[in-house]
Amino acid sequence: MTVFLKKYSLPFIAFFYFTLLVMAAVMEEYELYFTIAALFFTVLIFIPWLIWQVILVVRLRHERKKSELLHLKSQVNPHFFFNTLNNLYGLIKSDPKKAEALVLKLSDLMRYSIYEADNERVTLEKEVEYLNNYIELHKMRYHKKIDVDFQVDIKEGYMVMPLLFIILLENAFKHGVENLRDKAFVHLSLTAADNEIHFKIKNNFDDSMAPEGRPGIGLNNLKRRLELAYENKYQLKLAQHNGEYLAELRLKNL
Repeated sequence: MTVFLKKYSLPFIAFFYFTLLVMAAVMEEYELYFTIAALFFTVLIFIPWLIWQVILVVRLRHERKKSELLHLKSQVNPHFFFNTLNNLYGLIKSDPKKAEALVLKLSDLMRYSIYEADNERVTLEKEVEYLNNYIELHKMRYHKKIDVDFQVDIKEGYMVMPLLFIILLENAFKHGVENLRDKAFVHLSLTAADNEIHFKIKNNFDDSMAPEGRPGIGLNNLKRRLELAYENKYQLKLAQHNGEYLAELRLKNL
């Protein structure tokens, strides 16, 4: 029935309804046939057609939403991989062992970005592993001491959209660590309890330099993904004070 309605849609409905009205006029049983026509049109034609149109609209919105989410995910970390490859090129001759370890870490990150990003949700444990690999890779890249502290307290069974926290972590390194000669720090925590996920990250930066790109493509990307995937079930707070930048993200576990 739905296939038939999808194919012929409104023209068929108009023609069939018009035929019933003509029959009513020819047989001079106006009230009876008009009532039959109205009931038939409403119950068997109009309502199924209306339902099908609603289904089509919902499907279209879902596909557009899914397509936009995939596009946004594909924009995550391209310049990070590019910069890491540049570092790798410089290490190949000067420190082959470190370059080898860098390749392994980078391959783990790329594997996750390619294969897990296609999923609507991943376990929180996988996302934590990805963040840890990212942190370790950055420690290998820099020739300076970085105070990185990652506190994790999560329960099993929590799911999250992949590559969601990485934008905030990436900003902490890009706008903080990279511009500081010493005493750079990145402190982050991830907790999951009472059906809520809480991600918090704080870093220092050179307050004599404006933190370019805040908000920028990365944060705009994050905000749009949150709107599409979590709607009104999230809270994102961003603040900076006295050379420190704080970001907090709360998610309802869907």
